[in-house]
Amino acid sequence: MKRIILGMAIGGALATLAGCQQQAAAPAANADYQKVLIERLLDAKPGDVIEIPAGRYAFDRSLTLRVNGVTIRGAGMDKTVLSFKGQKAGAEGLLVNAGDFTLENLAIEDTKGDGLKINEGGNITIRGVRVEWTGGPKTSNGAYGIYPVQTSNVLIEDSVAIGASDAGIYVGQSKNVVVRRNRAERNVAGIEIENTIGADVYENTATENTGGILVFNMPNLPQPGHTTRVYRNKVFANNTDNFAAKGAAVASVPAGSGIVINSNDKVEIFDNDIADNQTANVIVSSYFSTGYMTDKGVAKTFDPYPEEIAIHGNRFKGGGDKPDGLDLKALKVAMFGLNGRLPDVLWDGYVNVQRAAGPQVCIDNGEAGTLNADGPNKYKNPSVVTDQVRCKLPPLPVVTLPSDNAATAAKAAPAA
Repeated sequence: MKRIILGMAIGGALATLAGCQQQAAAPAANADYQKVLIERLLDAKPGDVIEIPAGRYAFDRSLTLRVNGVTIRGAGMDKTVLSFKGQKAGAEGLLVNAGDFTLENLAIEDTKGDGLKINEGGNITIRGVRVEWTGGPKTSNGAYGIYPVQTSNVLIEDSVAIGASDAGIYVGQSKNVVVRRNRAERNVAGIEIENTIGADVYENTATENTGGILVFNMPNLPQPGHTTRVYRNKVFANNTDNFAAKGAAVASVPAGSGIVINSNDKVEIFDNDIADNQTANVIVSSYFSTGYMTDKGVAKTFDPYPEEIAIHGNRFKGGGDKPDGLDLKALKVAMFGLNGRLPDVLWDGYVNVQRAAGPQVCIDNGEAGTLNADGPNKYKNPSVVTDQVRCKLPPLPVVTLPSDNAATAAKAAPAA
């Protein structure tokens, strides 16, 4: 294994040194440093550790890695900063088409498109990484912050995502995923698990997003998602106006959404602190409620219904008092008055009538109420159905990763 430390000495001279000695911080902008890092990524060999010392480094084009078994390591998410504010070429900040990859302890700022995209790799670790658009929520910001897609055995931990116009932390079409101890704020979707099989999402904080944590299934993708556990998270005050680009899937997420399940199966939401999300603390919905059915073709094999959804043991507070959109505002006033609030769980009410066995939705969460909005009848007869959906489902399995079995099993055990 080679370890390469890339840094700039005082005066702008290039230094590429082996070993672990301390390096001087880089200037705010230096084209020579961009060139050497690009070359180092192109020349990387399996087992290389590329270390980037503390400093702010400016880039005007994307970085790309296509070699398995590489680690890129900075000095800390607030010490080693890769700035793409002047990006002219490429879309992503860092695009990785490789496996056995680790990125840790650095920041990626102000990319033209996605911050960090990892495509079709296995054994991926993202640790202590911050991806941020520093100008605040804007539609012109990149869509995704941390973005592994079609990957397996993925760990995202102790990281931060701020300002993405789609999702801050997004895992799509993947298998065997752990997302833990991260912070997502001021994104459209804070954390999104989409068309993914086997995900544990825990001990994260999602706040000031449009929607805090999303578990979605979208049509016409290679695999449907199922078996996601969302637990021990703090999901509060996700009330930022939706700033997604027109036509994006998350553009239909109402501001004030805490945890949202759409068309996904086998989802367990438990032991979370969920508060002050002004539309609803939890939303359970089908694809029929997204508004895309009329303008996009949908594969015949796509299942639009959320099924085997278990919500239990969460701590709810506030929320539902200022729902987003005229329809939801009218629903709140009609059922609960001007000063009332929607219940903690808002369900669109679509039911798979062909489902042969078992309940579709089980909400056993103390005094938390559930509102069936009666979507199939154009929301004409909404009703509180708290008692009708009070049931239990078997707990879902713990997600374990090959490199993290003991730690994951110990930390992810369900609360008693």
